[in-house]
Amino acid sequence: MNTNIGTVDRVARVVGGAALIALALLAPDTPYSYLGWIGVVPIITAFVGYCPLYSILGLKTN
Repeated sequence: MNTNIGTVDRVARVVGGAALIALALLAPDTPYSYLGWIGVVPIITAFVGYCPLYSILGLKTN
């Protein structure tokens, strides 16, 4: 599997994912607490270095 996510994109994904998880942990009783689970996806793709959506769209940021 080739990587298709660059360094800047990886950092942005980790920061954004961590922000969504922090939002869910700091406000668990709000209707937006499910966003923490959505925040896991960008973190996983950042560490793996591969985004399936990018490959479907033919994008590369590296």
